[in-house]
Amino acid sequence: MTTPHRDAPSVPVARRRPETIDSVIWEPSERWVRATKGDVTIVDSRRPVLVWEPGRPVPLYAFPAGDVRMDLLRETARPANPRRHAGATLFYDLVLADGTVPAAAWTYPGEELAGHVSFEWFGRDVLDHWYEEDEEIFVHPRDPHKRVDALPSSRHVQVEIEGTVVADTHTPVLLFETHLPVRYYFPREDVRLDLFTPTGSLTRCPYKGVATDYWSWAGSGDVRPDIAWSYPDPLPAVAIIKDRVAFYNESVDIVLDGERLERPVSFFSTPPHGAS
Repeated sequence: MTTPHRDAPSVPVARRRPETIDSVIWEPSERWVRATKGDVTIVDSRRPVLVWEPGRPVPLYAFPAGDVRMDLLRETARPANPRRHAGATLFYDLVLADGTVPAAAWTYPGEELAGHVSFEWFGRDVLDHWYEEDEEIFVHPRDPHKRVDALPSSRHVQVEIEGTVVADTHTPVLLFETHLPVRYYFPREDVRLDLFTPTGSLTRCPYKGVATDYWSWAGSGDVRPDIAWSYPDPLPAVAIIKDRVAFYNESVDIVLDGERLERPVSFFSTPPHGAS
């Protein structure tokens, strides 16, 4: 297996995140990051840079060109209608023996990020696997300014759908994730799974892992699909939610310690989106 070479410039000094993001900003990371396509290592870097693009709430990585298989990148025309990366200067196709991934990578303007290359993650199968140290990560790099805490609790939590109590527990795990509503994870024995139909859906989260168990409401009413989910093998940081079941607060009624909560509005208010 050929690995990237290492003769790129040093990581730029961080530009800290402002309250309002109106330009590309970044900060260096000390994580060892690798990415593969098939059996080829495309990126192998111990000096990545986290980049936040204008209007994009989650970061990407940019890598010194010396940590990237630049011999597999071919300069290409700017996509006719790029969904993101409005400030990108050059785009590259990723050319492998078994095919080409168009506009898989790009560079950013300005002197500070000169010599760095970034790759698409979200919504496209560009690279097969990404790793921070020896742990696989999904969807996008983890944001160092975001927290995810899963805490056991003795609060009384109930979930109702169309007036029916479908979950009731005094032993929930409350998952607090920055900028998202609290998620209540129920022991399976406290959920009326007989009222739901397994769907076989699968989603990935950079902070929790892969959710491979999904259920849709089997009763009447206009209820979003995949209303409940579970992580059979969550990442170690949130291992406590293993096999527990959570619901979209945005689409069900939750009663917490006897108080009916208002339904929150979030990115997940309009399906389809992955588990949170």
